Amino acid sequence: MKLHSKIMGEGQPFIILHGFLGMSDNWKSLGVKFSEAGYQIHLVDQRNHGRSFHDNAFDYEVLAEDLKHYCDDHQLNNIILLGHSMGGKTAMLFSTLFPELVSKLLVADISPRFYPIHHDTILSGLSALDFSELKSRGEADDVLSKYVSDYGTRLFLLKNLYWIEIGQLALRINLEVLKEHVSEVGEALPIHSKFEKPTLFLRGDKSEYVMPNDETLIKQHFPLAEIETISNAGHWLHAENPKEFYDAVINFIS
Repeated sequence: MKLHSKIMGEGQPFIILHGFLGMSDNWKSLGVKFSEAGYQIHLVDQRNHGRSFHDNAFDYEVLAEDLKHYCDDHQLNNIILLGHSMGGKTAMLFSTLFPELVSKLLVADISPRFYPIHHDTILSGLSALDFSELKSRGEADDVLSKYVSDYGTRLFLLKNLYWIEIGQLALRINLEVLKEHVSEVGEALPIHSKFEKPTLFLRGDKSEYVMPNDETLIKQHFPLAEIETISNAGHWLHAENPKEFYDAVINFIS
């Protein structure tokens, strides 16, 4: 089973992994910009997300293995790897398991530590979408708004809606499996995992996902890590301040 991806540009391979309940499309605008800077961009949908396959297994080990198969299929090495949130956890583990494939690692707004489950309300909202009754994105948004007050978050989640056929909406994500395995999303990086190549952690100044006391743990796993803060940005730092995010990434990789 192969991961779906969108590939653009020519140059050193640069793989971007989305976060939980996201998809490769979330990175399209920045992907175009990175490709124009001279990189071959691979926007990848992780399993049970976007247009990639659905499967009952879901943890960081299988997500990292999926990415290894992807690199083998596309004959990629010397890659730049960037992951956001859940994608950042996948990217961390992949880099420690297959360091020979990765030249530089970038992790967006997530630390190697354990995170308690905090997606319950969102998953309840998505579960409340009854596609036998809902006939438009607007109606879906109305239902979701009872669970998720933030409009930006709802827009992000509603990207998962698509038309199976005329008049019939559905979700691209494998919601049942993601609900069942949601605790896996917060799992810590294994204690002895280490990646000793250039690494950049990017955090949003309004986010609490990467805190000052995470720095020691980050350096244990990633001795060469730098940590940079993106201003006026929360957890979706690449969407909230794309210019500063882009500049920080380009400065690091070039």
